[in-house]
Amino acid sequence: MPVDKSGNGKRENWGSRFGFIMAAAGSAVGLGNIWRFPYMTGENGGGAFIVLYLVCVLVICLSVMIAEFAVGRRTSLAAVGAYKTIDNRWTFAGVLGVISAFFIMGFYPVVGGWAFAYIVKSFSGLLSSAVPIGDVFGAFISNPIQPIFWMIIFLAVNVIIVAKGISGGIEKAGKILMPTLFVLLILISIRSITLPGAGAGLEFLFKPKFDVVNGQTVLAALGQAFFSLSLGMGCMITYGSYLDKKEDLTKSALLVTMMDTGVAILAGVAIFPALFAFGMEPAVGPGLVFVVVPSIFAEMGGIGAVFSVLFFIALMVAALTSSVSLLEVVVAYLIDQKNMERKKAVIVTGAIMTFTSILSSLSMGLMSGVKLFGVGFFDFFDILTDKIFLAIGGMLLAIFVGWFMKKEDLKDELTNGGTIKFGLFEIWYNLIKYVIPVAIAIVAIMGIRSIEQTSLMLFGIGIIVVLAIFSKKL
Repeated sequence: MPVDKSGNGKRENWGSRFGFIMAAAGSAVGLGNIWRFPYMTGENGGGAFIVLYLVCVLVICLSVMIAEFAVGRRTSLAAVGAYKTIDNRWTFAGVLGVISAFFIMGFYPVVGGWAFAYIVKSFSGLLSSAVPIGDVFGAFISNPIQPIFWMIIFLAVNVIIVAKGISGGIEKAGKILMPTLFVLLILISIRSITLPGAGAGLEFLFKPKFDVVNGQTVLAALGQAFFSLSLGMGCMITYGSYLDKKEDLTKSALLVTMMDTGVAILAGVAIFPALFAFGMEPAVGPGLVFVVVPSIFAEMGGIGAVFSVLFFIALMVAALTSSVSLLEVVVAYLIDQKNMERKKAVIVTGAIMTFTSILSSLSMGLMSGVKLFGVGFFDFFDILTDKIFLAIGGMLLAIFVGWFMKKEDLKDELTNGGTIKFGLFEIWYNLIKYVIPVAIAIVAIMGIRSIEQTSLMLFGIGIIVVLAIFSKKL
């Protein structure tokens, strides 16, 4: 059994099944659910997009999550060690996951900091300001000091949670944060659907109009489903490595998937009825959360400030539960592969992430003229992970599990040595072996083709090639 340098002499484990489910669901739930899902839904026709999204989640993403849990628990190691133990030629796939998590944390704390700041701004006149809310947001993110201050606070909370370990930090935080998130979204949703004219928003969400569906809609749904569940970056392998052998992996994966999807749907219900009630455009893009949503709350009068606070607390919590797992991926690598003590690993990783996040924040204003392969630092980290690393990481996982792991080992892991049933094993195995690699490859190709900066695209692909060539030395 690998040793976890946490001071207790053995690898840490989750303290309870509930704690693990909350933490894993927290990893899956993030900005993709509350920020990206609503605006993607708005841009792709509403209900039809949601139906396609649910199909992709159940057929493809659930299968990939089961695979990640199986790989992690089978080896009791995080992403790099898990691949290396089974076949060291595949070490690069684990390293790609660590790099993905590290790069995402190069900009994710910045957005988490924005959410933190907007909690305070909601109390201090954001909704009653004579300055248009869009202009307020633009001025805020381009400020050289304020966003960095909030980003550091957000990242410091991550560091404190992860430094306390699995059961004492991440699990305890998940038990508090995930129920809090659901309660907040339910409260906001109730207010949203009780507004005059909210019915049009509910119809937009839940009455599919398939005449608006095209190939791009299907790809958008698959891409959103995949990225929403934190797949392809080693998070679920890492969390799975802390599981005991009695846990039912398939049921756990289903619960996590249902909770993640539930948060996304709740976010839609919280936003779109209010959007339609006040006559606003649903297809507004990425500015939906920080510009349009505050504008909606401003229309509600005095009570709007309360719901604005609740909404941005929910957004901050969602960002936090996900960023904690991303930080843990990198920390677990240093613990498993470099024999580093947990607290030291957290401090070192947190310090580097603070530096990269500062660069990302400044790229919105003071350093907007500084380009890396044609883009600012924020976009550099975002594009590489969103368009290249995550999809390719997920595709590599499916190929690895379907073609390089022994089928009998997978069945043994997913049935807990034959003590529980997994009646759909053959269907799952054929999906992960034949169907899912192709589906994710299509998403990866489309994502790579959409990158406008050729040099950035080649750089991202080059990183993966170099990792593959030197995989045994990593």
